[in-house]
Amino acid sequence: MDFILVGSLLTVLTLAILQLGLAMYVRNVVHDAAVEGAHHAALADTSLIDGAERTRDVITRSIGAAFAEDISVARSDRLGYPTASVTVRTRLPIIGLLGVPYAMEVEADAPMESLGE
Repeated sequence: MDFILVGSLLTVLTLAILQLGLAMYVRNVVHDAAVEGAHHAALADTSLIDGAERTRDVITRSIGAAFAEDISVARSDRLGYPTASVTVRTRLPIIGLLGVPYAMEVEADAPMESLGE
């Protein structure tokens, strides 16, 4: 009887650790996609829409299109110079890849390039 109690507790603990690892993986993929999208949007010969599409493409190829639903890109001056800012709001995986929609938000900035100055 003790083996069943201890075994089930260890199984739940192991699954919880694996789920935490999956949630951290999803967060890192989404953040890296936002960084790549911001850098792409900040290039002198691309638009902000190109940065959003790049972010969506990276997320879709890595973890699925369901995690790339709410992506916004804007110009910003909040760091003291012109930047491209990408914000991704996505689900936080709680059980497997199922989770709470729009519970996780990541943001990335990149300095804007210019051809003349």
